[in-house]
Amino acid sequence: MAKILLALILFGMASYTVVAANNTAVLEKQHVQNEMLDEIERRTFLYFWETADPVTGLVPDRVPSPSAASIAAVGFALSAYPVGVERGYVSRSAAKERVLNTLRFFRNAPQGDAPSGTSGHKGFFYHFLDLRTGLRSEDSELSTIDTALFISGMLFSSAYFDGSDDIEAEIRRLAEEIYRRVDWTFAVVRPPAIAHGWTPEQGFLLYEWKGYNEAMILYILALASPTHPVEEGAWIARQEGYTHRLATLFGEKFLAFGPLFAHQYSHIWIDFRGIKDEFMSKAGFDYFENSRRAAHTHRNYSVENPKRWKGYGENIWGISASDGPGNFESMHEGEKRRFMGYHERGVGVDIIDDGTISPSAAVSSMPFASEIALAATLEMYETYGKYVFGTYGFFDAFNQSLDLSEKIMHGRIIPGFGWISTDYVGIDQGPILLMIENYRSDLLWKKMRTNEHIRRGLERAGFTGGWLEPDE
Repeated sequence: MAKILLALILFGMASYTVVAANNTAVLEKQHVQNEMLDEIERRTFLYFWETADPVTGLVPDRVPSPSAASIAAVGFALSAYPVGVERGYVSRSAAKERVLNTLRFFRNAPQGDAPSGTSGHKGFFYHFLDLRTGLRSEDSELSTIDTALFISGMLFSSAYFDGSDDIEAEIRRLAEEIYRRVDWTFAVVRPPAIAHGWTPEQGFLLYEWKGYNEAMILYILALASPTHPVEEGAWIARQEGYTHRLATLFGEKFLAFGPLFAHQYSHIWIDFRGIKDEFMSKAGFDYFENSRRAAHTHRNYSVENPKRWKGYGENIWGISASDGPGNFESMHEGEKRRFMGYHERGVGVDIIDDGTISPSAAVSSMPFASEIALAATLEMYETYGKYVFGTYGFFDAFNQSLDLSEKIMHGRIIPGFGWISTDYVGIDQGPILLMIENYRSDLLWKKMRTNEHIRRGLERAGFTGGWLEPDE
């Protein structure tokens, strides 16, 4: 009996030791991940804080290469500043001063249909603005989607700064005024869908926002407008081609769109968990789950690696709109391959892939597919960080299949590694910072669930369930 008791005691001690060791390993892993995420968020935040003009709020499209200001990047910046407050990077007073300056500038920026001397028309803004003057940059188009991204960031910052002092009250007043000024119906030139854009010289661009893409947020804002709303049929018109895009690719059935950014942008501000429109109700899953499946599709594709690109694997995946080495042809694996500069790449019904990985694609999938996204982020950060991680976080893209023999048109070749972009791009930095924060705290989702415009837009689009229900 004594021997049995001793054996049981020793077994219990051994089991306790194993459990304790496992718990310690889990805690150590979490500590490493948290330290990594802290550093990525901090550096990516600094992109917006240090490169934006503190007086106008204008944010360069990219650095260090010379560029115009991107209004979409301004929208990401307006969302980044509250994250900076929450994470202790800047004070609330400094952040709200920056937001107020930005909104004052955009409230007063000249509007009109002249080809020069304005920043926008009918409440919309040009895609690119001169960093110095804030006026239209060259022949830039009046962009509906980029205006929507700007408005989204503005509405989040106004929801965050909910205090009673004069500055925060003015932020909310200006945000409401700028949003109400946008005449969404102006862009409905071929009803009921919304056009991509407009120029004073050529009029409306030839295409509308239809099918599954990044424009969900555009339509929700346009439907929600208290002053110039589009008709409810616009959401149904946007879904033209959905059935064709519902496909099974690399083991996942999902509503396909190749570049991963389109599965992320609208989700930065809207929590799609548990809410569905009519199409997704019939499909049997929501848009959040769709984005999770899209992330897994990209990873599965990278593991299979049908084009045999160097570096692809279970922890190196994610193809999106990003920088590239340039437009040229070169031999790879005994075949002539076409490489691209800045271009949309992706895994969907059509596959566009030249071996270029966008760090933003995997990192910004963290809220949907945390296990695989964290593993990919850790791989890029720890293993390749000395090549692809710098002052403002991850460089925009890299391609390990290129070497010094290539005549690249952008970025540089690192011997033994491959090509890297040497730029940080605002519309890729924004999702990295904001989606990590949503993964860690739900910050943007929690605030935007309280926004009456977002709720109204979703309801007019036919969304039901989840947090939209009264008891949620």
